Amino acid sequence: MYKLLIFDWDGTIIDSTGRIVSSIRAAARDLELPLPTEEASRDIIGLGLPEALRILFPASGDEVIEPMTRQYAHYYLGVDETPTALFPGVQHTLESLHRKGYRLAVATGKSRRGLEHVLAETGLGWLFELSRCADETTSKPDPHMLHEILEQTGVERHEALMIGDTEYDLEMGSRAGIDTVAVSYGAHHIDRLKVLKPVREVHHFPELEQWLDGERNKLIS
Repeated sequence: MYKLLIFDWDGTIIDSTGRIVSSIRAAARDLELPLPTEEASRDIIGLGLPEALRILFPASGDEVIEPMTRQYAHYYLGVDETPTALFPGVQHTLESLHRKGYRLAVATGKSRRGLEHVLAETGLGWLFELSRCADETTSKPDPHMLHEILEQTGVERHEALMIGDTEYDLEMGSRAGIDTVAVSYGAHHIDRLKVLKPVREVHHFPELEQWLDGERNKLIS
């Protein structure tokens, strides 16, 4: 039975894809860099920002990372007004899972600053036992942040579940030996996620709890 539920943030918990894409493109315009397409900007969601920028601007080298990181944060955390909101049912479902005794964690491509900002903004911080961010460990799809979470919680691999909306989330879980759940409403199309063989596909966030209840009932009966 699963004891620890590890969630990606952007595209899984919160509908932030639009703001991420527009902030990346606005920052690139300011710095007179080649403008990435919306599709390309969407495709790198889930990676740590340095890794994402190396993909988007391969000809610019690492010198683009610091100014783009600064300008991206300027837009995403301040100027950009593209709406972001929790996906339907997220808060109620997380609170219900917490009451049922599941331990909750976050594994995200966001920076620590960015995650702390949205945890405070959404009021969800108290639900999560711990979190790991891309700027304090290795970026997805490397499994290192999941190894750190398992070590810190003392949970075995077969007792943990990684829930995410990108192939980077699911590849990370697979490489860590952790079962994965694919959500179909985020940044990457569900067909890309199916290739990585998640144990479940979720099309609306509350379906996660319904499925977990069913799995728990199978063990009891």
